Amino acid sequence: MLSVDAIETAYGMSQVLFGVSLHVGPGRVVTLLGRNGMGKTTTVRSIMGIVAPRAGAIRFEGRPIHGLPSYRVAQAGIGLVPEGRQVFPNLTVRENLVATAANRGGSPDPWTVDKVFELFPQLAARARILGGALSGGEQQMLAIGRALMTNPRLLVLDEATEGLAPLVRAEIWRCVERLKARGQSLLLIDKDVGSLTRIADEHYIIEKGQIVWSGSSTALRAREDVQHRYLGV
Repeated sequence: MLSVDAIETAYGMSQVLFGVSLHVGPGRVVTLLGRNGMGKTTTVRSIMGIVAPRAGAIRFEGRPIHGLPSYRVAQAGIGLVPEGRQVFPNLTVRENLVATAANRGGSPDPWTVDKVFELFPQLAARARILGGALSGGEQQMLAIGRALMTNPRLLVLDEATEGLAPLVRAEIWRCVERLKARGQSLLLIDKDVGSLTRIADEHYIIEKGQIVWSGSSTALRAREDVQHRYLGV
């Protein structure tokens, strides 16, 4: 579904990614792991067209998307839950969801406001509250719901549980498991290795802008040396 092949990305004269490659198959849950500052978010920004790679290729469902503006990447079927949530603070919960509603891919079972409220009942109770007045956990739920309202074929979550209370993190992971059960393709960036190895199918570890390890959850759980060296576990 998503193929990132040997991309190199820089900000001005500062190169961040050095030949990063990763792949997400249909219905698969894939993670990109690594310490802060190693290139995870730059990889996401490259995929989403926020910054253009200088070399390499990015294809989605066989079509090249590298070099496309971010709105075209979103229209192609990739939804992003960005780091920092970035909900619309002056719109209500319901308005945040309606603002992004689209079904360009013609899904026979599209996401609706009611389905998002079923996934996150806490949001239903806050439907008329402004996004800026929500707690951090509620904003994260809203950010996920907002991305789902675009009916993406691939959903990218960048640091989905960062800074959240344990109970809220558990709720987010339950949501991810439900999405996986629906067959949603997912690319996850997070630091909760325990939850990720329980849910995800495949993992890529990035270090200083390069993929240094990849493998299954079973393989990663067995490699405590890899976790310690690259993830600080």
